Amino acid sequence: MIITAWHNGQDPEKDTSYGLKVHDDDIKRFFKREWGVVTLELEGASRPVEVNIDKPSFWDGVCGQLVRKEIGKWLRQAGLAPWPKGAPPKLEMTPMSENRFSVHRKNLR
Repeated sequence: MIITAWHNGQDPEKDTSYGLKVHDDDIKRFFKREWGVVTLELEGASRPVEVNIDKPSFWDGVCGQLVRKEIGKWLRQAGLAPWPKGAPPKLEMTPMSENRFSVHRKNLR
């Protein structure tokens, strides 16, 4: 699935300002509310990141953001953030098992 890097509009130098936006159709298709958390293997990161999905904002059909400071740190270290206004990077998220996904750069030429 294709996901989009997300920023809350606050300080672009703050890792906690970033996350990953998952489209509502993909949430319905690939995620289960009862999991509570998902584990993300971020391309090139030394360890996986657990992200809470047990919150109404993830399931409301509007937000769908996976937010964790480690995601922001990874985006910034990978040179993906900050980005020009209105041009967040696209990434690919691949289901690996029950509640585990890999996240990597998507080359969208």
